[in-house]
Amino acid sequence: MTTSDGSKTIHIADLNEQYHSKHGALQEARHVFIKTGLDYYLKEINPSITRLRILEYGFGTGLNALLTSLYEESLPIEYTGTEAFPITREEVEAMDYGAMLDADDIYQKMHDAPWETKTSITDSFQLTKNQLKFEDLEYESVFDLIYFDAFGPRTQPELWTLDIFESAYKALDTNGVLVTYCAAGQVRRNLIAAGFTVERLPGPPGKREMLRGRKGIA
Repeated sequence: MTTSDGSKTIHIADLNEQYHSKHGALQEARHVFIKTGLDYYLKEINPSITRLRILEYGFGTGLNALLTSLYEESLPIEYTGTEAFPITREEVEAMDYGAMLDADDIYQKMHDAPWETKTSITDSFQLTKNQLKFEDLEYESVFDLIYFDAFGPRTQPELWTLDIFESAYKALDTNGVLVTYCAAGQVRRNLIAAGFTVERLPGPPGKREMLRGRKGIA
C-alpha cells in the first residue's frame, strides 16, 4: 500500500497491520529511528564514538537500515538486523525505497546479502541479518543503539513482554539507547521494569507519542 507521504509499506491483511505507518512510512522511520534514535545518540550521548553498533528488532523491509547507511559516510556502523520472517524478493522490489532515496544499489545489496553473515554494504556500513525470533536473541553489552520495530502489541503482544525488554537491556552497552514508535502504557511499564529510564516523546505524523529508553549511566 502507498502511505500518506508517497512511500510504500506492506499491509498484512490477516493481522490488519502494516510494516510502517500508513501516515508515512518514510517520515515515520526518519522521525522515530533516525532523528530520535541515531541522531540523539550521536549528538547527545556519545558524540566522540568511533564505531557505532546497532541492533534492529524487526529488519522487515530494510528501510531503517537503508536510512542509517545513508546517515554519515565517515562513521563506521555495524548493523545487526533480526527478522524471523523475511520478506520476499517481490516485496523488496515493490517497496522501491532504493529508487526513492537514490540508493538502489545499497538497498539491493542489503537484501542480496546472505543471512547469518557480516557483509560490507558500503565502506563504512556492515550488515548482519539474523533469521531469529526475538526470544532467541542472546547478547550482552554489545550494542549502543536498538531500533525496536516489531508489529504492534495489539496484534503481537508476545513481542513486547518484560522478558523481551530484559534481553534488550542486557544487549545494550552502558548508556545505550532503545527507541520505538510504540507508546502503549504496558510497553512503557515493561521497559521501566526491565531497567530502562523511559521518556515519552512526540511521535511521527499521525501518532501522538513514542518511547525512548536509556540504559543506566555508569
